Amino acid sequence: MRVMLFTDTLGDVNGVSRFIDNMSRAAVIPEQPFNTQRLAVVTSTRFEIPRRANILNLTPAYSMPMPAYPQLQLAVPPIGAMRRALEDVRPDVVHVSTPGPVGLVGLALARRAGIPVVGVYHTDFPAYIDHLFENDSLTGLTSFLMSAVYRRFARVVTRSDGYAERLIQLGINPERLTTLTPGLDGERFHPRFRDLAIWPSHGLSAGTLKVLYVGRVSVEKNLPFLVDVWRRAGVRASLVVVGDGPYRAAMERELLGTDSIFLGFRHGTELSTLYASSDVFVFPSTTDTLGQVVLEAQASGLPVLVSDRGGPRNVVREGETGLVIPTADASAWAHHLRALLDDAPRRSAMGEAAARWAATMPIEACWDNFLRIHREATISH
Repeated sequence: MRVMLFTDTLGDVNGVSRFIDNMSRAAVIPEQPFNTQRLAVVTSTRFEIPRRANILNLTPAYSMPMPAYPQLQLAVPPIGAMRRALEDVRPDVVHVSTPGPVGLVGLALARRAGIPVVGVYHTDFPAYIDHLFENDSLTGLTSFLMSAVYRRFARVVTRSDGYAERLIQLGINPERLTTLTPGLDGERFHPRFRDLAIWPSHGLSAGTLKVLYVGRVSVEKNLPFLVDVWRRAGVRASLVVVGDGPYRAAMERELLGTDSIFLGFRHGTELSTLYASSDVFVFPSTTDTLGQVVLEAQASGLPVLVSDRGGPRNVVREGETGLVIPTADASAWAHHLRALLDDAPRRSAMGEAAARWAATMPIEACWDNFLRIHREATISH
């Protein structure tokens, strides 16, 4: 069986891109032509992307910075080239990873060719729009558009059980919903990357405790709340923010006078080392459908603090690998963060448990589950 995956994001620095990169790495058949790969990934971007036998990047017909998100790119793909790629691969099933131009063209081409289509709800766009613009009409329009798109899929995949209800609210038949097994590349995120020598190069003392956040620096990640938590906590530790986004400049201003540092985008071994060399991971987002970074942090041996809303709580073992804390209770977050930073044995035990827990979710198991879901879609088509 061959699956053809269409995505608008692969060169961007985010959890969805890393997930697709991990999946394509697990599925690739080296030195085999693109049109015979088990998973053929198609994107259209001017960003640099992984070079792999099962990835095809088509030069965009037009591209521009994403409105309200200049760090991201909105690209219009070459429709003719996408159609020829589909005809060349002749997939048994098409997977639409994103409801952007590439994903929507892939959906239209597949439906026209009579190929079953599976869509995944990686990103809660209505929630993002609500946080970014605070406009009920715009949020309602986005929900309507997402409903119109996702109702056209033979199967709709959610990244965590907690988001199934959200998809049902969008009008998706519960019988067409399925949850994808979480997974990550344990070779890239592991405690063995711990190296405290990385901190002086960033102007931090190796002996100082590090509280890490990795992800987009934007309001929909609930980062204004994290600013409040950090000021309330008053801990003797450094807040390390890895990533970039439209809220970064404001967040840096709001944290002036605190022990915090912004590193921008980091990649590869350096990112792995930053994870493993930190002490606690914080991720207050309420809009993530899974939170791939939460898996990566636990695989790196960090206890994690997450919100009780959204997908990340589904990949944390409460009290064992991390803490699930009420969404809007900044005092509770500050209290738990202080307590964890003051208790080295507890941090160590939770970090070790987190690494063991993440090791039970290898990308290979996720790939096997991914194949099963798509095989079932072809049977029911």
